Order: sequence, then structure tokens, then C-alpha cells
Amino acid sequence: MFGDLMGMMGKLKETQEKVKATKERLNHVLLDENSSDGMLKVSITANRTIKNIEIDESLLADKDQLENYLVLTINKAIERATDVNEAELGAVAKEGMPNIPGVDSLFK
Repeated sequence: MFGDLMGMMGKLKETQEKVKATKERLNHVLLDENSSDGMLKVSITANRTIKNIEIDESLLADKDQLENYLVLTINKAIERATDVNEAELGAVAKEGMPNIPGVDSLFK
């Protein structure tokens, strides 16, 4: 019994280390999101840190239009980064879970 418990504890510790390493790696995964017409580009990490914004000169003339572009494009970028983040961290967490009957159904 204690051997199983120690093995599970070791596996959980290993999983924690893998999750930490994955989070660090995701700081370097860069995703680009563009407005539908390509006039605005947002670069964001998979950990949802904005790294760069490129704005077409023509958008600078209309403050309201620029704000709308920023909101829409940044929200799309955050959604995409969140999807990548959750998929990567979910895969690592699932891999490290002890073999407990019924737990697999929680990750489907």
C-alpha cells in the first residue's frame, strides 16, 4: 500500500515539474493574430502576454476604428493563446495522473 502511495506521490511531483517546465516553454510560443483585413497584427505568447502590436498607418486617423480593431483582434489572440495553453497543460496533467478508475472520463 505504502509503495503505491509513494509511487503516486513521486509521479505527482514529476507531473508538477513537467507542468512548470511546460508553462516556461509556453512563454516562448509566439502566436500571431491578424484583423480580418490584415490592418492590425497582435503577437502574443501562449501564456497570454502580448509581445507586439503592428498597426497600419491608415488606422491612426480614426480613434474609434482603431479601438474597435484592438479590442477584436486582442480578444481573438487571447482566445487562441488560451486554447493552446489549456491543451498543452491539460495534456501534461493528464499524462501525470495516477491510474485511478473513472478519472479518465474527467479529461474527455
